[in-house]
Amino acid sequence: MSDIDYAENGHVGVITLNRPEVHNALRRATYDELTALVRNATVRTLVITGAGPSFCSGDDVRELMNAGTGDAPRPEPRLTPAADALLHTDIPVIAAVNGPAVGWGMELALMADFRVAARRARFGELFVKRGLCSDVAGIARLAQLVGRERAAELLLTGDVIDADRAERIGLVGRVVDDGDLLPAALELAGRIAENPPLAVAALKRGLRRALDPDWNDLGAWVSSALGELFTTEDHREGVRSFLERREPRYVGR
Repeated sequence: MSDIDYAENGHVGVITLNRPEVHNALRRATYDELTALVRNATVRTLVITGAGPSFCSGDDVRELMNAGTGDAPRPEPRLTPAADALLHTDIPVIAAVNGPAVGWGMELALMADFRVAARRARFGELFVKRGLCSDVAGIARLAQLVGRERAAELLLTGDVIDADRAERIGLVGRVVDDGDLLPAALELAGRIAENPPLAVAALKRGLRRALDPDWNDLGAWVSSALGELFTTEDHREGVRSFLERREPRYVGR
């Protein structure tokens, strides 16, 4: 069974993360499907959303982090394939954030060009709570959107904010009633898709040249940092405390 549903509506493709029983947590198969869909897309605009009440709860901790045992493989020093696909595609991407977007779920929303949020949406860079650093979007794209100080606050506290605050600080472009989310995202996607696709693609490349860091270089740094952090006691404690539903006790090693 696929982790992702995909449908096309004219020139608009809709990617729906479809693991609602685990709040659309991402496992290896999900990342692979997402990467392939973005890289192989031939539509003019993409919309990404989640099934059920959540957008995406981030990594599937039990699979990707081996339940805090410290057995996670040391990542290759590179930009991850899913991030590479999303950050380098010339197709405009709209995140229709229908509920909580935390951890890599927030990274996924940040990698989109536009974020339309339902009122029940929540946003949180929770990596610090697991003894880890965020992916590239939390470090670079978040600061582009909300400024360095607010980005640092979200990254270093791991606080979760609601949709209204996300709109006030510029994290999302608009907030709509829950039932209006997908229509609003599709309306925006349709307006973009009506424009000349070669001009739209050129404008996306221009924005990358003007504003973005070297994603490949930053990705290599992030994976190297994560390789070290995955071996720490604080990471194992962060995962264990999450799974055991208790407050963590960090020791700085």
